[in-house]
Amino acid sequence: MKPPQPIIVDRGEFIDVLDRLRHGHLLVQCGNGADTCVLDGAVIYYAHPTLLAYGLLDRVQLPDLAPHTRCYRLSARGQPFAERVCREWRLQPLWHRLAVRVTG
Repeated sequence: MKPPQPIIVDRGEFIDVLDRLRHGHLLVQCGNGADTCVLDGAVIYYAHPTLLAYGLLDRVQLPDLAPHTRCYRLSARGQPFAERVCREWRLQPLWHRLAVRVTG
C-alpha cells in the first residue's frame, strides 16, 4: 500500500514559500517547533514539513550556524515544480487567488 501524501494545509503560504525559494532565498529553521521556520523575516507555519515530505528541499550547510539552525533551498526536483506552480498561480483569476488566501 502506498503511504498517504502530506496535505498542503495553507496553499497560499505554500505558494509564497515556493516563490521566494525559486528566487534564491533560504528557508531557515531555528529549532524543532512549528513556528521555528523563517523566510525573509516571516514565520512559516505550515509549508516546511510538506516541502520536505515531497522532496522539494535540500539542506544547505553553512559555516558558523548555531547548533540547532538548519537552512534549506529548493532541490533539483523542487526548482521545476516551483516554476510550474508559480506560473499556474499567476494564471488564476484574482477572485480564485483571494479565495485560496482566505480559506487556506
